[in-house]
Amino acid sequence: MLDKIPHVQLKRQAFSARHIQCSYPGCKCWLKNASGLKCHQSSAHSHLFTHPGLQCTQRASVEEIEDEEAPRRTNNELWELKHGLIQDYHETLTGRICDENGNFLNPGTPPPPYMAKSPDNWTPYRNRLEFECADFIYTENQMSAGDINKILYLWGITSAVHHDNLPFSDYRDLYNTINATPLGDVAWENFSLKYNSNKPTGECLLWMEQSYEVWFRDPHTVAKNMLANPDFKGGIDYTPYCEFQEKDEQCRYKDFMSGDWAWQQADEISQDPQTHGAAFVPIIIGSNKTTVSIATGQNDYYPLYLLIGNVHNNIQQAHRNTLALVGFLAIPKTEKKNSDDIKYRKFKKQLFHSSLSKIFANLKPGMTTPEVTQCGDGHYQRIIYGLRPYIADYEEQVVLVCMVKDWCGRCLAFPSNLDEGSISWSCEHTDALVDSVDFGILWDEYGIIGELVPFTNDFPRADIHELLAPNILHQLIKGTFKDHLVEWVGQYLELTHGKTRAKAILDDIDRRYVYLLAIEGHVPDDMVRAFRALLEFCYIVRVDVVTDDTLAELNDALRRFHTYRTIFQTTGVRFDISLPQQHSLIRMFGAPNGLCLSITESKHIKAVKQPWRCSSKYNALSQMLLANQCLDKITAARVDFTMRGMLKGSCTFSYYNPFFENPSYIGNDDGDLEVQQSQARAGNNLFAIESDDFDDVEDQGIVDDMDVIADVQLARTLYNHHSSADVPLCDCPSYMGPIKIFHSAAATFVAPSDPSGITGMRHQHIHAVPSWRNGPARFDCAFVNMDDRHDGMLSMIVVQIFCFFSFTFTNGCTYPCALIHWFYRITEERDELTGMWMVALSFNEDGSRDLSIIHIDSIIRSAHLLPIFGMQFVPRGLQFYDSLDVYRGFYVNRFIDHHAFMLAS
Repeated sequence: MLDKIPHVQLKRQAFSARHIQCSYPGCKCWLKNASGLKCHQSSAHSHLFTHPGLQCTQRASVEEIEDEEAPRRTNNELWELKHGLIQDYHETLTGRICDENGNFLNPGTPPPPYMAKSPDNWTPYRNRLEFECADFIYTENQMSAGDINKILYLWGITSAVHHDNLPFSDYRDLYNTINATPLGDVAWENFSLKYNSNKPTGECLLWMEQSYEVWFRDPHTVAKNMLANPDFKGGIDYTPYCEFQEKDEQCRYKDFMSGDWAWQQADEISQDPQTHGAAFVPIIIGSNKTTVSIATGQNDYYPLYLLIGNVHNNIQQAHRNTLALVGFLAIPKTEKKNSDDIKYRKFKKQLFHSSLSKIFANLKPGMTTPEVTQCGDGHYQRIIYGLRPYIADYEEQVVLVCMVKDWCGRCLAFPSNLDEGSISWSCEHTDALVDSVDFGILWDEYGIIGELVPFTNDFPRADIHELLAPNILHQLIKGTFKDHLVEWVGQYLELTHGKTRAKAILDDIDRRYVYLLAIEGHVPDDMVRAFRALLEFCYIVRVDVVTDDTLAELNDALRRFHTYRTIFQTTGVRFDISLPQQHSLIRMFGAPNGLCLSITESKHIKAVKQPWRCSSKYNALSQMLLANQCLDKITAARVDFTMRGMLKGSCTFSYYNPFFENPSYIGNDDGDLEVQQSQARAGNNLFAIESDDFDDVEDQGIVDDMDVIADVQLARTLYNHHSSADVPLCDCPSYMGPIKIFHSAAATFVAPSDPSGITGMRHQHIHAVPSWRNGPARFDCAFVNMDDRHDGMLSMIVVQIFCFFSFTFTNGCTYPCALIHWFYRITEERDELTGMWMVALSFNEDGSRDLSIIHIDSIIRSAHLLPIFGMQFVPRGLQFYDSLDVYRGFYVNRFIDHHAFMLAS
């Protein structure tokens, strides 16, 4: 039977290296030829949709992009220019430019000429192809040495036929080339520490005899490299400042240098006349233990990170290499029977402080005497450093301030009543207590471990109690929300309904997706209100700009939380409530999203976990150190090549320049795309073809490196100044031509509080597909702009989208449209219990769907709806995609992300 099976060779498309990359900002599409490029740009980038008046921006055309040499302005900065702001800069630490000898220059003096290399100097690489291969293999794909050899072997077979050479002969050649990169090279150093106090007679405990090795890179050199990074040009502040809104004189807290702490430090530093005119550079430290593997043994690492407080929050949020790995701290271990030994526990904490003091010792001279340093804009400045703040979770904050667990590191509140607050700690107060009070009393009555010496005692202007940064991720979201409130709800259900019934209710809560709405109907209303108050606090505190009004909203949310949480006491769940107070540090350090622990935790992936997975697992730390050093070198090389204009266009361009200079060299002028774009690769296109391998998580919707001019436009329609309801159907022009159907669209908007690019831009796909991943249909909901005279939900309507299509009218204009089903607001205000708007599907009098066709310019972004479940359990077997057909009323979920929270307020 096998010989009867026809063997037919598939028709394969030949590889073409003559690829042209679309020049549209952020587009990742590649074309064969100029004709295909023109076709692609006219179809994919000719129509955009925006939200007028809601801080959403339209993508600019190529002609609207600002000049490359002009200062880069984010969408928020453009808004700030339009809405008058007053900025008051520090009068003494002014960040004046100087020459390489420290002599001040006039403000308009151009920077010294850049000692540019030749545009074809790719050292240590021979050409762009080698660099791109190294970057792809080592950084993006992270191939193992064996896989590198295998792919190079297969590649080498085809190259040998044409007598061509490979970029690299094997993995050793690749590694050696990367290691030879002269940029970004900050060598790893190490030192060892061991217990040196009194040891017991007889057999000594193992932890007392061991040496603990600490690896680090010079933080001074790392900080100087950050200051010199041209990638931060235009996104860095050298002078503390205060910012006010001109119309109402409200204070605005945004980036770190806008906080009061930077100004206070400048006042203290400027008491020394030799510091006048210098630039202040705060050194922000962060550390957090992480586990890379449990199945193969408890493999823990203790990475130490550094960033400078001058870089704007939007760049830090975009993870543009503003956070550098500077060390791996030692993790002492002992037998479990000795783990509770008080001497051992104190030794671990003192080892932590001694290590930090040793690592940052090279920065100490620059904290009192200005150093001349070249910055990313090419100018020299006199730099003076300062330590503050420290990003850490509560467990580590206890170690930092040398406190007993359950005490507060910032105030004198007792553990039994932490959220009431008290007088703030200071290092002077602590030192006075240590000198005059018995250590036992210090432990019991003040929560101070008197034997420990914090590392900040070795540095000027460093108060360990003021060093603590707010920890939104762990103390609010994970701590208060997950570890306390959610746990208390489970205890309430058991107390009220018994274990069996409580488990059934918890199963129903799990099926409801969003916890705030999931518990509605199962718990008292005040419990729901307590959750709402906490969630609103968490979302408000993460805004990119904090004003006096924002602080008032935070205080109101906190007041409501304290009021409604007492329900857990009146129902017998808790006898008392003592949660660590979230001290207001916004005025001190600016918007908290620039100091959140999520920044360091996301760095764990690239700096610790991925290098560990690529290691041999034997003595993995040494391999991880080398991997991080190589990653930094590749990153530094890319910045250098970009600054010299060597990475413009595609990699093919550098090899096939004659083809592009003379289009007649290019064959196959059929205008087709080389590769059909999938949705995952079409994040910046208006429409995208449906694909089974689409993955929303891959890029998290981040639109990077997008500098556009903010442009607010009304939706384009066939009849200007009229809505579709104003034009009788008989007066509308007829159209009998073809239409194009699309299964998705991509909305682009400003969302600086969510993961976004350096300009705060983010994109999101909206789907209208009859079969999603070979399953049921998926017709997403979206917000549609209706009335610019109002704000928030009063200016919008929620719709369900059944189809995206476009047509070209007789006037030559193409109109992208959407077929939608309207929702209507059940009430004209938010639900008092959940704080969410309620909507329902709209139907005509005859029971048919209330459908319309709208221009997609009126679509803002996707909307997430959740059923109003009420007291009834979710029916077993009900699938999420049937919710819109089964339930009649829906909540507009404003807690899906920070942008939706602001939009649906």
